[in-house]
Amino acid sequence: QVQLVESGGGLVQTGGSLTLSCAVSGRILRSDVMGWYRQAPGKQREMVATITSGGSTNYAYSVLGRFTISRDSAKNTVYLQMNSLKPEDTAVYYCNLQYLTDSWYPSGAWGQGIQVTVSS
Repeated sequence: QVQLVESGGGLVQTGGSLTLSCAVSGRILRSDVMGWYRQAPGKQREMVATITSGGSTNYAYSVLGRFTISRDSAKNTVYLQMNSLKPEDTAVYYCNLQYLTDSWYPSGAWGQGIQVTVSS
């Protein structure tokens, strides 16, 4: 069974920084797109940043220039460096993985979510 475990969240003041990590475990033939999503109270879950196995990245406009996504394929871990945090970044952040199972089926998995709170 594939599991994603997020870490690194917490409380930070406006302008501060946090780094989220997401470690993947389980039987996977290939990890494809890894990404971070977030959901604020009363809002829909939205994409924050994604990164392909080749290193191509995509960011939400609201975080462009402030957040950086990266991955360590050897460790099957994805990171989200968040700088210049704003109160509107407050949300539960979820890690997502698109992968091939060891039976060659495409599949996806979510982490349990981690709280990020930015105080004004």
